[in-house]
Amino acid sequence: MRRISDSAVGILDGSAMLFSAFEEGGEMWTGTGPRRSVTHVGFSEAFDAPPTVHVSITMWDTDSVPNQRMDIGAINVTRQGFDIEFRTWGDSRVARVRAGWLAIGPVRYVDNWDYD
Repeated sequence: MRRISDSAVGILDGSAMLFSAFEEGGEMWTGTGPRRSVTHVGFSEAFDAPPTVHVSITMWDTDSVPNQRMDIGAINVTRQGFDIEFRTWGDSRVARVRAGWLAIGPVRYVDNWDYD
């Protein structure tokens, strides 16, 4: 369990279109084997420490014939942002993916005084 004390809790959320490989003829649609896409997300305000980030698929457009394999998650989480990593493999053909995200972490309480 992550405990947040002596500060306020900040919550940010959003969504990101990761790719549209069908329109671009990209490797997620035309390739086979291991494939990976990384999309950076910057926070509108920095957290006091790296937050906990949850990522989920909000739109998934695939070919209906091959198996549909995917792995998605948040990597490289910092106070200022994170990367969404999407992976697929085998003969999966992924046309488009959009991800939603939620970041929860400590932020400075607005009534705290700075004595610097």
